[in-house]
Amino acid sequence: MPTLNDTIPPSRIKAFKVNDAFQDGEWFRFRMRYGIFNASYADVRLRETTHKGRPVFHASAVGKTTGLARWFFKVDDYYDSFFETEVVKPVHFVRNISEGSYVRHVNIDFDHSTQQGVVNDLLKKTTTRISLKPNVQDLVSTFYYLRNHLDVEGIEPGETASVNMIYGKTAFVFRFRFLGYENISTAFGIVPCMKFRPYVEEGRLFRKDGGLSLWISNDKNRMPIRLKADLRVGSIDVELESFSGLKHPFNILYYE
Repeated sequence: MPTLNDTIPPSRIKAFKVNDAFQDGEWFRFRMRYGIFNASYADVRLRETTHKGRPVFHASAVGKTTGLARWFFKVDDYYDSFFETEVVKPVHFVRNISEGSYVRHVNIDFDHSTQQGVVNDLLKKTTTRISLKPNVQDLVSTFYYLRNHLDVEGIEPGETASVNMIYGKTAFVFRFRFLGYENISTAFGIVPCMKFRPYVEEGRLFRKDGGLSLWISNDKNRMPIRLKADLRVGSIDVELESFSGLKHPFNILYYE
């Protein structure tokens, strides 16, 4: 079993590598299924804009339950991350979610020069200052940070890596293990992928020895193709359904 003390050589994370895996106008749509039921969808869009006069990428992610699932559990989630255009460093993050009775609306402003952050809870009307770790990422910018800054050249199955993240007011380390290469069947054809296993805690939600599996396209786009979560009851499958605006050609071995 992997342990949290396993670490990948620091050179695997190229913190100052200029952004090259994505571009302005990129868009993904993901479909989530619970068993045989379509449960929800999520759209992720990237745009170049400005924030407080500085050029940034604006990544917006919207998730909603659909169909019958919406009658039982209504989800309307909105996330926004503004990060630097040269390297992935978040400067502003918005989490505005409504999941049944669970509602949160929080903004985070990042100052990497002082390693300080300001968390504004718009519902509780509180402001909290927090310390930030080097190269810290928010929930959305992590998606782009790993696509661009994780060096996979010569990576071997079993190697692990980690990223500093912030969730609400809490700092934590997101860890994951490289499992190997796999060609998977998708709506687009057979796609060569890299498979990763993020570390998750066993508990009421995840099965023992289960958790998450993530497949990333083995090309310069490094885009998520599939995610599977093994739960205590059933499993959740997330598939890339459609996309546009890729910076690099999508590597498809052949069409089925």
